[in-house]
Amino acid sequence: MDLARPDLRPDPSLSRAEMEDLQRDIAAAATFDDDHALDPATVAIDGAPPLADGLPPARDGAQERLGTESGAGDDHDPDAPVVAGIDQAFLTDRDDAPDAAVSAAVAFRDGDVIEYASATTPLSIPYVPGLLAFREGDSILAALDRLDADPDLLICDGSGRIHFREAGLATHVGVLRDAPSVGVAKNLLCGEPDEPTDERPEGWQTPVRADGAVTTAEPGTAIGHAFQSRQYPTSRRVNPLYVSPGHRVSAETAVDLVAALCAGYKLPEPTRFADGYADTAKRNAD
Repeated sequence: MDLARPDLRPDPSLSRAEMEDLQRDIAAAATFDDDHALDPATVAIDGAPPLADGLPPARDGAQERLGTESGAGDDHDPDAPVVAGIDQAFLTDRDDAPDAAVSAAVAFRDGDVIEYASATTPLSIPYVPGLLAFREGDSILAALDRLDADPDLLICDGSGRIHFREAGLATHVGVLRDAPSVGVAKNLLCGEPDEPTDERPEGWQTPVRADGAVTTAEPGTAIGHAFQSRQYPTSRRVNPLYVSPGHRVSAETAVDLVAALCAGYKLPEPTRFADGYADTAKRNAD
């Protein structure tokens, strides 16, 4: 797929200062308001199969990517939005090959997987907090290009607007493809939640607001939410997710969409499946 803004593609050869300047351009190009026709009810996923015995087959003809047969019928809405989950695994410490990123894209429609895709590209820079797109962006874009489906919504394992320059992985990928996107992170990169996040019940949420670490937003701006997607009813040991808009989605709608995509596990189903498929692709690449 042609990129909407190829001039903003992450270039790992840039200096750190140039990368940060590019991220400011990404943030300026991003839209943090709702610019889509998505409704949480139309993307909601009710069932959450365990993945201990492997990933289920894709429903609509892309099952050959897993070498399995489709087990679902055709009584689904063909016009329902397509939601793609994106996650990464890494190949490191290999004697005969350079370190590499393995990106997985798993497309859902009407509650079921319709397609799996992955791509592996070399890692040319080390991990630097806030610069993930320059390390993993090429692999993610390549995996998305291998999907036959054109996603209506991207759910990325990483931050969106909750970022030092409001340009996390979900924002960068969303702007490049001009697609609605949401970032779902397990840890808070920056910003300050309105309320303490410890030991919260399932379904709880609170805004995350820009603090002094966010250099491109007015302090106090709501840049995302802490969201308790799952909890143990007695011990309350599960930490919240940090959900933020990437592009063409508001902070409020971003958390509503993620809540609709969670189905009993901590992660929303698209990224939970992408995590599993990234591990599968990694094993196949070893």
